Formats: sequence, C-alpha cells, structure tokens
Amino acid sequence: MSKIETYIESIQHTLDNMLEEVDGLPEEIIRWNPTEDEWSILQILNHVKEATSYWLSETETVLSEPGSKWGRGLKDEARLEAVSNPEALNVENVIQSISNLKDEVNERLSKIDKSRLTEENPHRNFEKFGNKPVSFIIEHFIDEHIEKHLGQIKRNLSKVPE
Repeated sequence: MSKIETYIESIQHTLDNMLEEVDGLPEEIIRWNPTEDEWSILQILNHVKEATSYWLSETETVLSEPGSKWGRGLKDEARLEAVSNPEALNVENVIQSISNLKDEVNERLSKIDKSRLTEENPHRNFEKFGNKPVSFIIEHFIDEHIEKHLGQIKRNLSKVPE
C-alpha cells in the first residue's frame, strides 16, 4: 500500500468512526454544548468538513505552485463561520457532508504522486513552522486533525447528563 493510500484509508476510517459515534443520536445531543467554551458535536462536524476541504485545497495549491506559502490562522473567516451559527445548520446535511467527505478525500488525495510528498513549501507563519513537506500538511492538518476531533466528539458524549 502506498503512503497516499495509507493516508486515505486512515482518514476514511476516522470519518467512519465519527459517523458511527453520531449515528442514531438525538438532534438535541448533537446540538448540545457541554460548556459555553466547547463546541457542540454539530459544530465539530461542520468544522471538520470545512477544515478538511480547506487543507485538501492547500495541498493541491502547494503541489500546483511549488514554493507557494500555505496555512491560515485561527481567525480565518471561513474557519470561524463553520462554527459560529450552529442554529442555522441542518443536522442531516452536516452528517451527510461528513459521509461525502470520504469520497472527496479519496478523489483529491489519490491524484497525488507519492514522489511529491517530500516537496517542501513555506508556511505563512514561517517562524512557527518553517518549510514543511506536503506529507506534513496531510498528516498534521488532515489526518491527525480529524482524529483529534473524533476524540472531542467522544469527550462531549461522555459529558452528556443522564
């Protein structure tokens, strides 16, 4: 199995686990915030969809424009918008978007030649990240990021009052 196939399999497996965690949950649990400072499961899912698509695009950009800067900050408008108005989100549509994300990940990552994973590009905040290979973007900002948010969903569910 190639490195690209391993990434795809890992990401899709985590997305499947995410879908299993929310399958059959009542909407009020999916919309529930454990605390004022924590996201609801719905916000987490919508963030995962937005962020994964964003980082897939960043990966494609650095491959099509070698040497181009990549990255964004925590105050990125699209990132904030994905979690800012959960009342307007449709639970079924957001869950379906996570299911669809599996195909998007496969389609977009499978186009990458494994020989290009080592190509380095500068982060927009060079002092923090420096030059990083394409594999770093996929591993850190897609694969590990989704895994981290799966853990966040599990923590939310562990806090649901009985």
